[in-house]
Amino acid sequence: MDLVQLTEEIVKSLVVDRDAVSVKEFPTEEEDVMLIQVIVAEDDMGRVIGKGGRCANAIRTLVQASSALKDNKYIKIDIDKF
Repeated sequence: MDLVQLTEEIVKSLVVDRDAVSVKEFPTEEEDVMLIQVIVAEDDMGRVIGKGGRCANAIRTLVQASSALKDNKYIKIDIDKF
């Protein structure tokens, strides 16, 4: 499973409106950095970010750990709403 699919599965497991989840990879100027943008419904933002950002940090940690096993790129995850 690639990192975008992993991120999408994790986020979809947290939200109510699974159809509103959009996860895409964007190129960066830096060679060893990967940017993943996550877009969710406005009502689901709290669930994805979590209290004090705990859920968002946990998602970043899981995806970064998976990256360390494969391509060893630094992962940046941007979470936004519709």
